[in-house]
Amino acid sequence: MAPNGTSNLHDDAYQTDSYTQGGPAGHGLTVHSRLQGGLCGSVTFDSRGRLVTVCIAPGRAPRLMLLDPDNLGTIAGLDLPGTAGPSPTDVTGGGYFYLDDRDRVVVPTKAGGIQVVAIQGNTFVTQRSYDLKPVIGTAGIVSALPDWSGLLWFVARSGVVGTLNLTTGAVRSQALRGERIANSIAVDESGGVFVVSDHALYRFDAGPGGAPRTTWRAVYDRGARRKPGQLSQGSGTTPTLIGPASGPGGGYVAIADNADPKMHVLVMARGKAGPTRVCAAPVFPAWNGADENSLIAVDGDLIAENNYGYEVGSKPLLKGFLGHRVSDTVPGMVRVHVDYARRNCTIAWSNTTERIPSVVAKAALGNGLLYTYTHPSAAELAFKPGQHSLGAPDAWYLTALDVRTGERAWTRLAGAGPLFNNHYAPVSIGADGAVYVGCVGGLVRIADS
Repeated sequence: MAPNGTSNLHDDAYQTDSYTQGGPAGHGLTVHSRLQGGLCGSVTFDSRGRLVTVCIAPGRAPRLMLLDPDNLGTIAGLDLPGTAGPSPTDVTGGGYFYLDDRDRVVVPTKAGGIQVVAIQGNTFVTQRSYDLKPVIGTAGIVSALPDWSGLLWFVARSGVVGTLNLTTGAVRSQALRGERIANSIAVDESGGVFVVSDHALYRFDAGPGGAPRTTWRAVYDRGARRKPGQLSQGSGTTPTLIGPASGPGGGYVAIADNADPKMHVLVMARGKAGPTRVCAAPVFPAWNGADENSLIAVDGDLIAENNYGYEVGSKPLLKGFLGHRVSDTVPGMVRVHVDYARRNCTIAWSNTTERIPSVVAKAALGNGLLYTYTHPSAAELAFKPGQHSLGAPDAWYLTALDVRTGERAWTRLAGAGPLFNNHYAPVSIGADGAVYVGCVGGLVRIADS
């Protein structure tokens, strides 16, 4: 994979959502946005610092884009195989992809395959395509990542977990019967591949011929309902890995469950010996907690956000284009401190004011700020709108919190209206410290002046 911070939506193979560099400090912030014809979710950076993203709009072919990091102008574009369906919550076929260490994009397609596309100068060149339909059928590919040996692992929405040998084209797979997969995967240096379904957390390792082999399975509380803000009934988090595989317990893995009345942040040992539980921390208000985004790993602690109340279907997005606000979500972000020696979790801080509908927030360890994308209620807006027949402005903000305390450092208006809704896209930080947020209309860039 490309260097950490540039390779995939969650920044690295451990899926930490943490950058070593800093982001904007909040000094004279400038905002620039550009339409790209769809939601530009995953953002990666090639070896020249240019943005590589896939922009998806219903009813159209997903488009692989190479963009200028300063003005977001198009350098190159390539239509990927297949057509996006009508659902705005379908992340298969390009929602997740990765960039490798040779500036090659490895991307699942809506046509049920994996495509390898090289960036050569200012152009895209397709080098190879792999058809996975004989294994996955009509189910979409959610994500694909390589393990430490170079074997490509992929997961399909239907619960298929598979491997692809990029040299020979050999495909091996197994199906998780009665289970579905809605999130990406994490990989560590011991060969472990960590997958969360809507029923359980798994560790897989490659068996003979590269076949995926279940090393262990840990059931979690999936709750009795798909909460508002979630894509499925179950954990909404991609597994997050903490600590090296050579450490105690083979390192650790964390997810959020879907329990009621309170959901939990769960931490377990991830070694081959089995998923020994370290601790579980209840978070967010009773009956009003849902996290559909990966946990952020910071110095062994974990940060979770509350997405409860976000409306995920096509009708709510259509309402936005008719001038109505996106529904208010339940505020909340917490940092869970993990004492691994004593096997205990405690709440280090809890922010109960920021409303975070759906963004993949990121920590910047270089300056100690946590960047999220907020949607205040009408009463909380920094400006007070006058009377309007269609309601208050639908305003979206890039908001920075102190990662040590959870207190707001600053907030900056990114834009207003449905085109600025990030709709599950992440915050991404470039090498120059600029922040990029994918949104329904395209991309927003926010940087210090």
